[in-house]
Amino acid sequence: MMADQAMTQTGETVASDTDNSSVSQKGSNFPPKGEPFFTGINRIGLWSLYIKEVRRFLKVQTQTIWAPAVTTLLFLVIFTVALGRGGREVLGVPFASFIAPGLIMMGMMQNAFANSSFSLLSGKIMGTIIDLLMPPLSEGELMVGIIAAAVTRAIAVGCTVALAMLLWPGVSLSVEHWWAVIWFGLMGSVLLALLGLLTSIWAEKFDHNAAITNFVIAPLSLLSGTFYVIDKLAPAFQIISRANPFFYMISGFRYGFLGQSDLGAGAAPVVQAAIGVAVLNLVLALITYKVLKSGWKLKD
Repeated sequence: MMADQAMTQTGETVASDTDNSSVSQKGSNFPPKGEPFFTGINRIGLWSLYIKEVRRFLKVQTQTIWAPAVTTLLFLVIFTVALGRGGREVLGVPFASFIAPGLIMMGMMQNAFANSSFSLLSGKIMGTIIDLLMPPLSEGELMVGIIAAAVTRAIAVGCTVALAMLLWPGVSLSVEHWWAVIWFGLMGSVLLALLGLLTSIWAEKFDHNAAITNFVIAPLSLLSGTFYVIDKLAPAFQIISRANPFFYMISGFRYGFLGQSDLGAGAAPVVQAAIGVAVLNLVLALITYKVLKSGWKLKD
């Protein structure tokens, strides 16, 4: 009799605990098993990822910072010697001073792309992608850490190129509008860093990365008005140039140094370009975040 009562009480207790457990599970906000759950910002993890990415390109700074600076400086030397003779002026300034800001911006954008396009791709190829996917970092934090490191490399290359250009005779880098230099420098670097991250997700081998660099990034950079004003082009080519987002980055950046650009007369076209590139970056950042969150070509 006592054994039956004990078993009954035990059964009631288990049933009560089961009911309470099911109620608590129904009322809880825990996600299904296997889905990560993040609250707040993992500042330590984000900072650690950023430092890891920065240290990665600083370990080979001869290749990642100094070599691009020398290559960009060679562009300046060749074009000023070939086209800048006889006191040639563009937009009312010597030819060397005209192309210098564009070369700085071009070097920054290309290296921002190179840095972010290597991050995930190298992990996929070497089998260390788990080191980026396993830590308690959300997709947004992973994206911000990689983009911030790419922008840091772009700024380092830009400063190095600017210092080298100051040593070249005939180049003036006096700043007329600091806001334009800072804004377009950052927006251009972020744009290429986002494109690089998307390329890193899509690519399965280094050949894919090189194809985007050689057939997309390099042509868009060289055909963006870095070495000329688009007013000298035929109308059809002017339309093509104005469809190139790199044109607005370089022209806006140049406006910060010269106080004028081939975007149009006055500051209004430059402000419109600044708003446009910000919207473009927001759209591209949203696309990149969605792709990262889906795990496409990362978790397959």
